[in-house]
Amino acid sequence: MSLAVQFLYLCKYRAIVRTYMDRYQKILKDHWGYDDFRPMQHEIIASVGSGQDTLGLLPTGGGKSLTFQVPSLAQDGICIVVTPLIALMKDQVYNLRERGIKALAIYSGLSKDEIDTALNNCIYGDYKFLYVSPERLGTELFRIRVQGMNVNLIAIDEAHCISQWGYDFRPAYLEIANLRELIPNTPFLALTATATPKVVDDIMDKLQFKQRNVFKKSFERKNLVYWVKHSDDKLNDLTRLCQRNKGTGVVYVRSRRRTREISEHLQRNRINADYYHAGLSAERRDEKQEEWKSNRTRIIVATNAFGMGIDKPDVRFVVHMDLPDSLEAYFQEAGRGGRDEKKAYGILLYNKQDHTRLKQSFTNSFPDIKLIKQIYESLGNFYNLAVGSGKGMSFDFILADFAKTYRYSMIQAYNALKVLQSEGYIELTDSVHNPSKIKFLVHRDELYEFQVANAAFDRLIKLILRSYTGLFTDFVAIDELMLARRAKSSVEVIFKYLQRLNNLKIVRYIPQKNNPIVFYREERLSRENLYISRENYDFRKNMAANKLKAAVYYAETQDRCRSQILLQYFGQKNAPECGQCDYCVKKQKQQPLPNKVITQNILDALEEKPLLPKDLKDKFHDHQEAFLERIRELMERGIIVRDEDGKLCLKK
Repeated sequence: MSLAVQFLYLCKYRAIVRTYMDRYQKILKDHWGYDDFRPMQHEIIASVGSGQDTLGLLPTGGGKSLTFQVPSLAQDGICIVVTPLIALMKDQVYNLRERGIKALAIYSGLSKDEIDTALNNCIYGDYKFLYVSPERLGTELFRIRVQGMNVNLIAIDEAHCISQWGYDFRPAYLEIANLRELIPNTPFLALTATATPKVVDDIMDKLQFKQRNVFKKSFERKNLVYWVKHSDDKLNDLTRLCQRNKGTGVVYVRSRRRTREISEHLQRNRINADYYHAGLSAERRDEKQEEWKSNRTRIIVATNAFGMGIDKPDVRFVVHMDLPDSLEAYFQEAGRGGRDEKKAYGILLYNKQDHTRLKQSFTNSFPDIKLIKQIYESLGNFYNLAVGSGKGMSFDFILADFAKTYRYSMIQAYNALKVLQSEGYIELTDSVHNPSKIKFLVHRDELYEFQVANAAFDRLIKLILRSYTGLFTDFVAIDELMLARRAKSSVEVIFKYLQRLNNLKIVRYIPQKNNPIVFYREERLSRENLYISRENYDFRKNMAANKLKAAVYYAETQDRCRSQILLQYFGQKNAPECGQCDYCVKKQKQQPLPNKVITQNILDALEEKPLLPKDLKDKFHDHQEAFLERIRELMERGIIVRDEDGKLCLKK
């Protein structure tokens, strides 16, 4: 190829890239109202847009979702987004629809009719995003239907879940790479906020990247101040923190009971607070979350069930009353502060008893394999499942009812089920609010004939058609209470009529559900045939022990910068000291201040108002000797004098 031809080719390539970049910028502005991308978003989008498998590491609040939403909107076809977080799915689908972008989600707990309709819409409709839980990818129905879709991108959120070295390994994630057999020319975009170097390599290996392609934004958050306070009275320290730090806050604890106790303690001290945990009904959780997001609640006291996927930019402080069992979890939770790039605090209240409690929690997290097998057998009996049946089936699950029925402690049962999940036998979700839904099963002409022949249903059908759209092509969420008010009737009557329409096969009506779900990924096995890998079990136990050790080191060490500890853990070596964590501030106080700085601080303080010597001295408690020397010097020079009240003031 001649130099002239090469030059023309390069010019043409650059023009194409420039055209796409302009298009990405326009999509960003039109749908999200932003003028420009955040650091590293642009590079990830350009890589994905050129068809390359890409791994993006962006810290919490770094705008991961835009890196797949923008390039997918710039192309024909649909983007499949894999995420284990049902709450996040529903939140993103809602936000996309609010922007006029067609999106839907498939997850455990939906009926077969809902899943079938959703997949049909992905093939024949003009939907741009399909959010799926990872366990859906291996089902025969999904594997058949995905081959009929025009898929332009596979986006994998929380990609650390695919790695055995990650802190939240999920076996279902290993099935993502199988999609390459069905849609071989579709690029993959893997995204995570927390990944060590070993996890980064494992993600690309498990997803079968053609070549290494990582875009990594520094995990350093210069606006986020990490602070560890060793506390023997956490409640009073928390109260003072909430009084001193203005703005919205999150307080994390490990116990559901303590969320309520601590929020009530704050309320007694006239601090606007509420509590949140996964044991509340989905409606109550949604209400509490919305109260906090809209600033009607200032501080939310919560378990780690709160916050995932909630993009509230103005959180000024995140307090941990208990140390999480990994730095990944701590970094992610503390990182929910200061997403608006303004100063925020990540504060850990810690004492030696925390270490003891963490060790006990660690022991409980790995129950004996014999007990795990027994609990698995009890779970099958709980649902009257025959051995060899159940694969692909979902069941409502109330942990307290299950534990009470078979006389297990709730901690025993929960941790055994989590091991069974990590082995790939079941999936366990928190409670999710699935609103009531309907879909018309007949065409418009048939519906009109039915209304004419059945006048008793005519008024309700007209009301539904006036209140909702898309009823003939998709399941649509409805509100029976709203319909009852508009019809000047009762919810019971509306429910009865919808059930009758369902029985007559005019509509498919699915009443709301709010319970947690157990999903069987494999058929039920007998206890003898249930295989729990001792090697995997010991590997995960040892890895969890190492993560716990790293978290304790972060909390207990007093001779290193907090930001440096975190950044080194995530592979960023030789990071500078942050200059603002508890260690850095203490170090600065121990260093003598220049006389010029002390003098200026004294003059600035007295310029505001006259002060008694004691009050002025308190402002310099870390540099008392230097302060007294400067005061004497300034008084000898006549710059500072005493007024008639004995206060020090500037000479006029």
